Amino acid sequence: MQIRQFTQPDWSQVWPIIHEVVRERETFPYEPAMTADEAYGMWVEQPPGRTVVAVDGDVVLGTAKMGTNRPGPGSHVATASFMVARPARGRGVGTALCRHALDWARERGYAGMQFNAVVATNTAAVELYRREGFAVVGTVPGAFRHPTLGRVDLHLMYQEFPGGR
Repeated sequence: MQIRQFTQPDWSQVWPIIHEVVRERETFPYEPAMTADEAYGMWVEQPPGRTVVAVDGDVVLGTAKMGTNRPGPGSHVATASFMVARPARGRGVGTALCRHALDWARERGYAGMQFNAVVATNTAAVELYRREGFAVVGTVPGAFRHPTLGRVDLHLMYQEFPGGR
């Protein structure tokens, strides 16, 4: 598996991943009816942000986007989002993408990385982020409408980087 910069031709494989994940309504608070154009505008980061794909040969296994969490006084904190194709789940793709995003943020001198809305029932993601050094710093009760579980909690997760700006 290799992680590399997203290029326009990758969209034909990235869009189906995003479409499936968003339509499942289990892990991301995005509009399930979003179009490919809307998804592209939301997912593909402009510099100084970055969008990447994890590939095995010509097959996109997953994708990530990373950038500044908030502008101005919040610009010292990074954020990232990750999506993995269903057939590639459980194979370390999410871990590799998370580590890539953390390295990217540290190399740019961010003070930390914040995840704004981690669905509490997405235990695979919560456990992955904890293994990679994140902590739940806040929870919003019932802030996510899960399709089968009803209203579930959203976590705010954070990792501080020593020596960040």
